[in-house]
Amino acid sequence: MTDFVLVAGAWLGAPAWDDVVPGLRAAGHGVYPVTLSGIGEKQDRPVGRQTHVADIVHEVDRRGLRDVVLVGHSYAGIPVGQAAERIGDRLARVVFVDASVPADGESFVSTWWQGPAALEAELAGNGGSWAPPAAPDFAGQGLTDAQTARIVNGATPHPGAALSDPAVLSGPLGELPASYIKCLLDGPEPGDDVAALLTGERWELITMDTGHWPMFSRPDELVTILNGVAAR
Repeated sequence: MTDFVLVAGAWLGAPAWDDVVPGLRAAGHGVYPVTLSGIGEKQDRPVGRQTHVADIVHEVDRRGLRDVVLVGHSYAGIPVGQAAERIGDRLARVVFVDASVPADGESFVSTWWQGPAALEAELAGNGGSWAPPAAPDFAGQGLTDAQTARIVNGATPHPGAALSDPAVLSGPLGELPASYIKCLLDGPEPGDDVAALLTGERWELITMDTGHWPMFSRPDELVTILNGVAAR
């Protein structure tokens, strides 16, 4: 049995995985979706240096999990990649779902595709948090109107302190056993940082013909992929 710890990207908490959890549990796995501090029902929790990494490690520690597959979607790839180092030999694999990956000393803000100043301005204009997208922003991502509504209705502002928190890695990320799931409607190729990691022997690329939120748009296919990862 594998223990899955599931972490959604910006704005979303544990309920983002509601359509994925039953399939993994039916296969006999332990499944533990996490809501990070400052988001969802934990909006009142303070967020500072390494808070989101600590949230993930704490989930593994408090449940005494072994043979752990850490799954990070989008933004959450950054704290999940760091947590993967912290849990040592309890890690079976880390799965990045169309995700950012951590680079030592860099943050989500510092590597923002439009340049850090653009995202910093958004955060400053929203009181230090990142406002969730509106329904039209999800166009072209393979989502039904109902699926888009679930995302929008479940989203809460994301704490800017987490987005600007520099990653801390003690070793090369490429040494971790990892699967990278690229969602093709969000772009046909991984970024250069991920492409470089995929040249190593311990990383594999998996593609899904859907958009950036496969836990909503293709949950059954995502379950099949994750069950396959557990069988590695």
